[in-house]
Amino acid sequence: MKKKMYLSAAAASVLTFMAACGDNGNDLNAGEENQPEENAGAEETADEEAAGDQAGDPAEEPHGEMPEPDTEDIPDIVAEVNGEEITKEEFEGVYQDAFMQQMQQAQMTGEEADEEQLQQDVAESMVGTELLLQEAEERDYEASDEEIEEMLDEIAAQSGMESGDELLAALEEQGMDTEDAMEEIETQIKMEKVIEDEAGEAEVSDEELEEMYEQLVAQQEEMGEGGDDMELPSFEEIKPELEAQAQSEQQAEQTEAVVDELREDADVTVHL
Repeated sequence: MKKKMYLSAAAASVLTFMAACGDNGNDLNAGEENQPEENAGAEETADEEAAGDQAGDPAEEPHGEMPEPDTEDIPDIVAEVNGEEITKEEFEGVYQDAFMQQMQQAQMTGEEADEEQLQQDVAESMVGTELLLQEAEERDYEASDEEIEEMLDEIAAQSGMESGDELLAALEEQGMDTEDAMEEIETQIKMEKVIEDEAGEAEVSDEELEEMYEQLVAQQEEMGEGGDDMELPSFEEIKPELEAQAQSEQQAEQTEAVVDELREDADVTVHL
Protein backbone atom coordinates (compact mmCIF):
# COMPACT_ATOMS: atom_id res chain seq x y z
CA MET A 1 0.00 0.00 0.00
CA LYS A 2 2.72 2.46 0.96
CA LYS A 3 4.91 1.45 -1.98
CA LYS A 4 1.98 1.85 -4.34
CA MET A 5 1.21 5.28 -2.95
CA TYR A 6 4.68 6.66 -3.61
CA LEU A 7 4.95 5.09 -7.04
CA SER A 8 1.70 6.90 -7.72
CA ALA A 9 3.19 10.10 -6.33
CA ALA A 10 6.05 9.76 -8.80
CA ALA A 11 3.50 9.53 -11.58
CA ALA A 12 1.87 12.73 -10.34
CA SER A 13 4.33 14.67 -12.46
CA VAL A 14 2.73 13.10 -15.52
CA LEU A 15 -0.68 14.42 -14.48
CA THR A 16 0.85 17.83 -13.88
CA PHE A 17 2.62 17.66 -17.23
CA MET A 18 -0.60 16.84 -19.07
CA ALA A 19 -2.37 19.82 -17.50
CA ALA A 20 0.60 22.06 -18.25
CA CYS A 21 0.49 21.06 -21.91
CA GLY A 22 -2.99 22.50 -22.18
CA ASP A 23 -1.89 25.75 -20.57
CA ASN A 24 1.28 26.17 -22.61
CA GLY A 25 -0.12 28.91 -24.79
CA ASN A 26 -1.58 30.69 -21.78
CA ASP A 27 1.33 30.47 -19.35
CA LEU A 28 1.17 33.91 -17.85
CA ASN A 29 4.55 34.27 -16.21
CA ALA A 30 7.50 31.90 -16.24
CA GLY A 31 8.11 28.25 -16.95
CA GLU A 32 6.80 27.93 -20.49
CA GLU A 33 10.36 27.34 -21.66
CA ASN A 34 10.22 23.91 -19.99
CA GLN A 35 7.41 22.56 -22.15
CA PRO A 36 9.18 21.97 -25.46
CA GLU A 37 11.87 19.83 -23.83
CA GLU A 38 9.24 17.85 -21.91
CA ASN A 39 7.30 17.31 -25.11
CA ALA A 40 10.46 16.19 -26.85
CA GLY A 41 11.10 13.62 -24.13
CA ALA A 42 7.52 12.37 -24.30
CA GLU A 43 7.65 12.05 -28.06
CA GLU A 44 10.91 10.11 -27.88
CA THR A 45 9.22 7.57 -25.61
CA ALA A 46 6.11 7.31 -27.76
CA ASP A 47 8.01 7.19 -31.05
CA GLU A 48 11.01 5.11 -30.02
CA GLU A 49 10.77 2.94 -33.10
CA ALA A 50 11.08 5.99 -35.33
CA ALA A 51 14.12 7.36 -33.51
CA GLY A 52 16.47 6.38 -36.29
CA ASP A 53 14.61 8.60 -38.75
CA GLN A 54 15.02 11.59 -36.46
CA ALA A 55 18.67 11.19 -35.51
CA GLY A 56 19.44 14.68 -36.70
CA ASP A 57 16.67 16.31 -34.68
CA PRO A 58 18.32 18.88 -32.35
CA ALA A 59 15.54 18.41 -29.81
CA GLU A 60 16.71 14.86 -29.18
CA GLU A 61 20.43 15.45 -28.84
CA PRO A 62 20.37 16.93 -25.31
CA HIS A 63 18.48 13.87 -24.07
CA GLY A 64 21.26 11.58 -25.24
CA GLU A 65 23.66 13.46 -22.97
CA MET A 66 21.32 13.51 -19.98
CA PRO A 67 23.22 12.42 -16.83
CA GLU A 68 21.85 9.76 -14.53
CA PRO A 69 20.76 10.69 -10.99
CA ASP A 70 23.30 9.73 -8.33
CA THR A 71 21.45 7.91 -5.55
CA GLU A 72 24.31 5.70 -4.36
CA ASP A 73 24.63 7.57 -1.04
CA ILE A 74 20.88 7.73 -0.37
CA PRO A 75 20.15 5.80 2.86
CA ASP A 76 17.81 2.82 2.83
CA ILE A 77 15.39 4.81 5.00
CA VAL A 78 15.17 8.38 3.68
CA ALA A 79 12.72 9.68 6.27
CA GLU A 80 10.38 8.63 9.06
CA VAL A 81 7.01 10.32 9.59
CA ASN A 82 5.15 9.36 12.75
CA GLY A 83 6.66 5.89 12.55
CA GLU A 84 6.00 5.43 8.82
CA GLU A 85 9.13 4.96 6.74
CA ILE A 86 9.88 6.52 3.38
CA THR A 87 12.28 4.07 1.78
CA LYS A 88 15.07 4.61 -0.72
CA GLU A 89 13.06 2.75 -3.36
CA GLU A 90 10.06 5.03 -2.83
CA PHE A 91 12.30 8.10 -2.86
CA GLU A 92 14.02 7.08 -6.09
CA GLY A 93 10.68 6.70 -7.86
CA VAL A 94 9.87 10.36 -7.18
CA TYR A 95 13.42 11.73 -7.38
CA GLN A 96 14.14 10.42 -10.87
CA ASP A 97 11.23 12.40 -12.32
CA ALA A 98 12.28 15.57 -10.50
CA PHE A 99 15.91 15.06 -11.56
CA MET A 100 15.01 14.72 -15.24
CA GLN A 101 12.94 17.90 -15.11
CA GLN A 102 15.75 19.84 -13.43
CA MET A 103 18.34 18.56 -15.91
CA GLN A 104 16.17 19.59 -18.84
CA GLN A 105 15.76 23.05 -17.36
CA ALA A 106 19.49 23.31 -16.65
CA GLN A 107 20.29 22.48 -20.27
CA MET A 108 18.01 25.25 -21.49
CA THR A 109 19.05 27.93 -19.01
CA GLY A 110 22.73 27.05 -18.71
CA GLU A 111 22.45 27.09 -14.92
CA GLU A 112 24.16 24.32 -12.98
CA ALA A 113 21.76 21.91 -11.29
CA ASP A 114 22.04 21.48 -7.52
CA GLU A 115 21.42 17.77 -7.04
CA GLU A 116 21.96 17.85 -3.27
CA GLN A 117 19.34 20.58 -2.85
CA LEU A 118 16.96 18.71 -5.15
CA GLN A 119 17.27 15.59 -3.00
CA GLN A 120 16.38 17.63 0.08
CA ASP A 121 13.44 19.25 -1.71
CA VAL A 122 12.06 15.89 -2.87
CA ALA A 123 12.43 14.38 0.60
CA GLU A 124 10.61 17.33 2.18
CA SER A 125 7.87 17.10 -0.44
CA MET A 126 7.38 13.40 0.31
CA VAL A 127 7.25 14.15 4.04
CA GLY A 128 4.55 16.74 3.35
CA THR A 129 2.57 14.28 1.25
CA GLU A 130 2.83 11.64 3.98
CA LEU A 131 1.64 14.10 6.63
CA LEU A 132 -1.38 15.10 4.54
CA LEU A 133 -2.26 11.48 3.77
CA GLN A 134 -1.97 10.46 7.42
CA GLU A 135 -4.26 13.33 8.37
CA ALA A 136 -6.75 12.35 5.66
CA GLU A 137 -6.78 8.77 6.93
CA GLU A 138 -7.23 9.93 10.52
CA ARG A 139 -10.26 11.96 9.44
CA ASP A 140 -11.61 9.04 7.36
CA TYR A 141 -11.72 11.13 4.20
CA GLU A 142 -12.75 9.34 1.03
CA ALA A 143 -12.95 10.30 -2.62
CA SER A 144 -16.23 9.40 -4.30
CA ASP A 145 -16.46 8.13 -7.87
CA GLU A 146 -18.19 11.39 -8.77
CA GLU A 147 -15.33 13.46 -7.31
CA ILE A 148 -12.75 11.37 -9.16
CA GLU A 149 -14.60 11.74 -12.47
CA GLU A 150 -14.98 15.47 -11.88
CA MET A 151 -11.25 15.92 -11.31
CA LEU A 152 -10.46 13.77 -14.34
CA ASP A 153 -12.67 15.96 -16.52
CA GLU A 154 -11.14 19.10 -15.01
CA ILE A 155 -7.58 17.99 -15.78
CA ALA A 156 -8.68 16.89 -19.26
CA ALA A 157 -10.20 20.32 -19.95
CA GLN A 158 -7.02 22.04 -18.76
CA SER A 159 -5.09 19.79 -21.12
CA GLY A 160 -7.26 20.72 -24.09
CA MET A 161 -8.96 17.32 -24.16
CA GLU A 162 -12.66 16.54 -24.41
CA SER A 163 -13.03 13.91 -21.69
CA GLY A 164 -11.43 12.06 -18.81
CA ASP A 165 -11.26 8.94 -20.97
CA GLU A 166 -9.15 10.80 -23.51
CA LEU A 167 -6.86 11.93 -20.69
CA LEU A 168 -6.47 8.38 -19.36
CA ALA A 169 -5.60 7.16 -22.86
CA ALA A 170 -2.96 9.89 -23.16
CA LEU A 171 -1.53 8.99 -19.76
CA GLU A 172 -1.27 5.34 -20.80
CA GLU A 173 0.79 6.46 -23.79
CA GLN A 174 3.07 8.22 -21.28
CA GLY A 175 3.52 4.90 -19.44
CA MET A 176 1.02 5.46 -16.61
CA ASP A 177 -1.75 2.87 -16.40
CA THR A 178 -5.35 3.72 -15.54
CA GLU A 179 -5.21 2.20 -12.06
CA ASP A 180 -2.24 4.35 -11.06
CA ALA A 181 -3.86 7.46 -12.55
CA MET A 182 -7.11 6.89 -10.67
CA GLU A 183 -5.24 6.22 -7.44
CA GLU A 184 -3.22 9.41 -7.89
CA ILE A 185 -6.40 11.43 -8.38
CA GLU A 186 -8.02 9.79 -5.35
CA THR A 187 -4.96 10.64 -3.26
CA GLN A 188 -4.97 14.22 -4.52
CA ILE A 189 -8.64 14.66 -3.63
CA LYS A 190 -8.08 13.41 -0.08
CA MET A 191 -5.16 15.78 0.44
CA GLU A 192 -7.13 18.70 -0.98
CA LYS A 193 -9.92 18.00 1.50
CA VAL A 194 -7.46 18.33 4.38
CA ILE A 195 -6.12 21.59 2.97
CA GLU A 196 -9.58 23.04 2.32
CA ASP A 197 -10.76 22.12 5.82
CA GLU A 198 -7.75 23.81 7.37
CA ALA A 199 -7.27 26.79 5.06
CA GLY A 200 -10.52 27.14 3.13
CA GLU A 201 -10.95 27.22 -0.63
CA ALA A 202 -8.62 29.38 -2.66
CA GLU A 203 -10.48 32.54 -3.63
CA VAL A 204 -9.24 35.30 -5.89
CA SER A 205 -10.81 38.74 -6.17
CA ASP A 206 -11.32 40.66 -9.40
CA GLU A 207 -8.98 43.32 -8.03
CA GLU A 208 -6.18 40.76 -7.75
CA LEU A 209 -6.84 39.54 -11.28
CA GLU A 210 -6.82 43.08 -12.63
CA GLU A 211 -3.50 43.71 -10.90
CA MET A 212 -2.06 40.57 -12.49
CA TYR A 213 -3.30 41.74 -15.88
CA GLU A 214 -1.72 45.16 -15.42
CA GLN A 215 1.59 43.45 -14.71
CA LEU A 216 1.22 41.49 -17.94
CA VAL A 217 0.49 44.69 -19.84
CA ALA A 218 3.65 46.28 -18.42
CA GLN A 219 5.70 43.21 -19.38
CA GLN A 220 4.20 43.25 -22.86
CA GLU A 221 5.11 46.91 -23.30
CA GLU A 222 8.71 46.15 -22.33
CA MET A 223 8.82 43.31 -24.84
CA GLY A 224 7.31 45.59 -27.47
CA GLU A 225 10.21 47.97 -27.06
CA GLY A 226 12.47 45.11 -28.08
CA GLY A 227 10.59 44.65 -31.33
CA ASP A 228 8.05 42.00 -30.22
CA ASP A 229 4.66 42.87 -31.72
CA MET A 230 2.64 40.11 -30.00
CA GLU A 231 -0.76 41.42 -28.93
CA LEU A 232 -1.98 40.63 -25.42
CA PRO A 233 -5.57 39.31 -25.22
CA SER A 234 -8.13 41.47 -23.44
CA PHE A 235 -8.67 41.11 -19.69
CA GLU A 236 -11.96 39.24 -20.19
CA GLU A 237 -10.39 36.82 -22.66
CA ILE A 238 -7.49 35.97 -20.40
CA LYS A 239 -9.36 36.17 -17.08
CA PRO A 240 -9.94 32.38 -16.73
CA GLU A 241 -6.21 31.72 -17.12
CA LEU A 242 -5.35 34.49 -14.68
CA GLU A 243 -7.77 33.05 -12.16
CA ALA A 244 -6.43 29.52 -12.56
CA GLN A 245 -2.86 30.71 -12.04
CA ALA A 246 -3.77 32.83 -9.01
CA GLN A 247 -5.68 29.94 -7.44
CA SER A 248 -2.78 27.58 -8.08
CA GLU A 249 -0.34 29.95 -6.36
CA GLN A 250 -2.72 30.42 -3.45
CA GLN A 251 -3.25 26.67 -3.09
CA ALA A 252 0.53 26.14 -3.01
CA GLU A 253 0.81 28.67 -0.18
CA GLN A 254 -2.08 27.04 1.68
CA THR A 255 -0.54 23.59 1.28
CA GLU A 256 2.77 24.78 2.68
CA ALA A 257 1.02 26.40 5.66
CA VAL A 258 -1.04 23.29 6.44
CA VAL A 259 1.98 20.98 6.15
CA ASP A 260 3.99 23.26 8.45
CA GLU A 261 1.18 23.12 11.00
CA LEU A 262 0.90 19.33 10.81
CA ARG A 263 4.65 19.00 11.14
CA GLU A 264 4.69 20.94 14.42
CA ASP A 265 2.86 18.05 16.12
CA ALA A 266 4.51 15.27 14.12
CA ASP A 267 7.57 13.13 14.71
CA VAL A 268 9.61 13.64 11.54
CA THR A 269 13.19 12.59 10.86
CA VAL A 270 14.90 13.08 7.50
CA HIS A 271 18.11 11.06 7.09
CA LEU A 272 19.63 12.84 4.08
